[in-house]
Amino acid sequence: MDHATWPTGTLVGLLSILILYKIFSARMGKELFIRKIPGLSAIEEAVGRATEMGRPMVFVPGIGGLSLATLQALSILKYVTSIAAKYRTRIIVPTIDSVVYTVAEEITKDAYTAQGVPEQFNPDDIRYLSDDQFAFASGVVGILNREKAASNFMFGLFAAEALILAETGHQVGAMQIAGTPSILQIPFFITAADYTIIGDEFYAASAYLSREPTLLGSLVGQDYAKALVILVILAGILTVSMPPLHLHGALSFLNHFADWVNWFK
Repeated sequence: MDHATWPTGTLVGLLSILILYKIFSARMGKELFIRKIPGLSAIEEAVGRATEMGRPMVFVPGIGGLSLATLQALSILKYVTSIAAKYRTRIIVPTIDSVVYTVAEEITKDAYTAQGVPEQFNPDDIRYLSDDQFAFASGVVGILNREKAASNFMFGLFAAEALILAETGHQVGAMQIAGTPSILQIPFFITAADYTIIGDEFYAASAYLSREPTLLGSLVGQDYAKALVILVILAGILTVSMPPLHLHGALSFLNHFADWVNWFK
């Protein structure tokens, strides 16, 4: 609680106002720009590839429980399944956690129903394999090899099994799109996958894919807030790095700015 001070609270309040402004702007119909994320834009291409080849897709929502990263992966699953249902393409979802299995099943079922083809949903394609990391990885490897998956999606938390899954997908000729907040596994995905979602792109996926105004406004507002904080930090570094100024006039404002920066300490 060392940083729970009035200056910090003031800064947080200002940043919150900025984010809320962008959210309400988006709700009022203002067009907000988000740069293109190639990996997310390629999802429909991957589904189309599986449709043309007449082979199924595999979607792995990581090895975590119902965490923030897994929820983000499940939101991407909803989008992928919606396209799969539209194209009548089979999608297999192996899971490591019983709760994630239940949620994934409901998400997939709802996506097929929303597309008007509930009969296309096959509950056997949503599979709970094992709660052991490498037993789960072995199960996914088996699915990729037996089904000759045309596309392989890997989103969520991953650890040592990341390269195993990505390399297997590469060997069976699957188009692979991967994304994880696990920074130690990103190099393996970059090496073996066709597209890799990196850093904040992973958590921006919901807003990017759904184009929901509240999510878009929140995302853009946070980017503006980050830019503002970075500018303040850079200005503070520049100011405190300078020797003390005793001049009057225009240059003296730097001393005042240094005092202002110190006020936030």
